[in-house]
Amino acid sequence: MAHRWYTGRRQWLISSGALLLAGWTGAAAAPAGAARAQAPIRLALIEALSGPLGNAGEAVFRNLVWAAERVNARGGIAVVPGVRRPLQIVRYDSKGQPQEALSMLQAALDDGITLVAQGNSSAVAASLIEAINRHNEREPQRQVLFLNYSAVDPILTNERCSFWHFRFDAHADMRMTALMSVLKADADVRSVYLIGQDYSFGQAVLREARRQLALQRPDVRIVGEELHPMARIKDFLPYATKIKASGAQAVVTGNWGNDLTLLVRAAREVGYSGKFYTFYGNALGAPAAIGEAGIGRVIAVADWFPNAPGEESRRFYEAFRQRFPNPADDYVHMRMQLMVEALAQAVERAARPADGAAAVPDAARIARALEQADVTLAGQRLRMRADDHQAQQPLMVAIMDRKGAPGVPFDVEGSGYGFRVLQVFDAAAVEQPHACRMSRP
Repeated sequence: MAHRWYTGRRQWLISSGALLLAGWTGAAAAPAGAARAQAPIRLALIEALSGPLGNAGEAVFRNLVWAAERVNARGGIAVVPGVRRPLQIVRYDSKGQPQEALSMLQAALDDGITLVAQGNSSAVAASLIEAINRHNEREPQRQVLFLNYSAVDPILTNERCSFWHFRFDAHADMRMTALMSVLKADADVRSVYLIGQDYSFGQAVLREARRQLALQRPDVRIVGEELHPMARIKDFLPYATKIKASGAQAVVTGNWGNDLTLLVRAAREVGYSGKFYTFYGNALGAPAAIGEAGIGRVIAVADWFPNAPGEESRRFYEAFRQRFPNPADDYVHMRMQLMVEALAQAVERAARPADGAAAVPDAARIARALEQADVTLAGQRLRMRADDHQAQQPLMVAIMDRKGAPGVPFDVEGSGYGFRVLQVFDAAAVEQPHACRMSRP
């Protein structure tokens, strides 16, 4: 069985379980001798790698490639004493659609891959969790583990939690807690407009924004609330016009990808002068789209920013830009780096010499080890909460400014604009209770 994907100058061919790569030398590759000696441990990336959300998928791919390269540079993952295997990232283009993602999951299974990563859609993640649960029950000898780096609908580690699913991003309620802590102190904001993508994540963001505004800023009026189709709107001018006409002094949005870029571009075109409290305003074209009008007005929450304080953080970001010098290839995601480190840690802890040098631990053993994951990179620590498989980590809130301004040595995507960190919240400050009732094998 063969699968082909063509993405710009990159061509990937997967045939009979082997991965051949043309046009991206060195991507996730171990040293040649080690690669010949031991077959790679393969991680399937099931993501939108084409279409309107393809830019976000490509950013994920670069991050996972870089993380795998770091693992492979130290010899790979130890499966038994004295034996290491390289980590390899294999691409499967879901086009951002749940049904296509399920087809790609089956393709990965057909290629013998049982470690899966996805994140750029909570709707897709929910479909994958359900499908993996069913598959693992039907085929206990070929169970699959799902690593989620960005799908942040809270339900995925609450009512829909699964032993086979691990989330490495802070979920929407955790992110909103940090964002609202900053908005609470913003006395200039007395009215807000809520807008988001009409799917599970976007709905969760608006729902939590309403709840936290009522608790932390009951004096703030919600003057508009809107959900729009995801990745289908080409012209956001009607939405921006309504936002401006509402008199809102701030917009709260979880939009990402082109839906965020087009929204902020439209807001600039209609002359909207309010603030944007965003989940993803710091990445994927948004700073360049906003331009000068965003200085001091666009606020974002993330697990990490390139301008995070500390020498370790600075060196980490400079190393990424050295690896991917094209400004269009920015943005690095710390949580994705930590996810790969946690996976490598878990595989090594789960490995048993009795399994033989060629064996990778089964998904259940890796999952039990991953429940105890505790990794640190560039000063950022991530630990996994075993009860619901929700990662716990610090969050940061930052505001847009010109590159070179105090606290902004780095810009985003060569735009000339970066983000100055306003506040750092330790993991305990944003940790949330859960409603997970996990069934374990």
